[in-house]
Amino acid sequence: MSEKPKNRVWARWVVLAAILLGLFLFFQFDLFGIKIGLGITPIMPHVYLPGEKLTETPLFGDFYITNTFVGLMLADLIVILIAIGVSRSVKSGKMVLTGISGAVEALLEMLYGITEGTAGKWTKQIFPWFATITLLVLAANWSGLIPGNETIGLIHEYEGHGYALEHFGPLTTIWDSGHAAAEGEAHGASYAVIPFMRPVSTDLNFTFALAVMAVLGIQYFGFKSQGWGYLTKFWNTKTLFSKPIFGFIDFGVGLLELISEFSKILSFAFRLFGNLFAGAVLIFVMGSLTKVFAPAMFYLLEFFVGLIQAIVFGMLTMVFMSQATQGHGGEHHEEAHA
Repeated sequence: MSEKPKNRVWARWVVLAAILLGLFLFFQFDLFGIKIGLGITPIMPHVYLPGEKLTETPLFGDFYITNTFVGLMLADLIVILIAIGVSRSVKSGKMVLTGISGAVEALLEMLYGITEGTAGKWTKQIFPWFATITLLVLAANWSGLIPGNETIGLIHEYEGHGYALEHFGPLTTIWDSGHAAAEGEAHGASYAVIPFMRPVSTDLNFTFALAVMAVLGIQYFGFKSQGWGYLTKFWNTKTLFSKPIFGFIDFGVGLLELISEFSKILSFAFRLFGNLFAGAVLIFVMGSLTKVFAPAMFYLLEFFVGLIQAIVFGMLTMVFMSQATQGHGGEHHEEAHA
């Protein structure tokens, strides 16, 4: 007999509780002379490109704990917990995985099928790169959708266009002591928020480092499959003197291939950074303009953007790795020239 599907009534109560909490935080009602709700007014967060320091003293050397570093640790933790959860579900002997484990299994099966159709016999070696990069970027992208991300943090004095302390509402954490804050108010200082956490995908350091690792992986598979002959893809002088015209063309194509390898780093890094940073700005801009309900549609949009960008980043890496394992067509060129 088939099991009856579970009726997840608790999910409805979670949604209802979230709506009531939003009404309590951002609205204030007068009920028989009693004020209910905090009536917090949304403010426009400041746009920062680099990660902001959360500590005044470095952890070691010149390394400071930044909010994007916290986002990276959260993304890593999510991937580790997913791996542990799926591993336990598989070891438990379940024929069909359900919940998050089932969703991850479906995603990995799709990624493996794509890799198998592209990489052929190199599938088992390239797939771990594809899956790991996709899951890490996906966790990093979706961590930006956690409520309070980029909005809850430390208030500090800001030299540019900031806000007075009363604009931040009753739930605030002051960077300096209360005495320093009082002095700031006395001379009309303005303040801004340093969030405790930002999506690490909005930090160019992360996307650039990930792009470098992806390109190094591409070169690794190129050398592993073709040996030192892989270098002829970039420096082809075999027919430069025997067949000058075609040899010069092959030599020029090799130089373009070399430039293309370096351009992949920039392409990978700025594509992911640009899409996710723009999405983060869109979410907190709309959140500062409207209090509740309306930003939900932009959260849904960024949900799909984060998924698509993670798969695109991983898929491009997989495709380039697969291409690196194949010959660059030197033998065919020689036959055509002859």
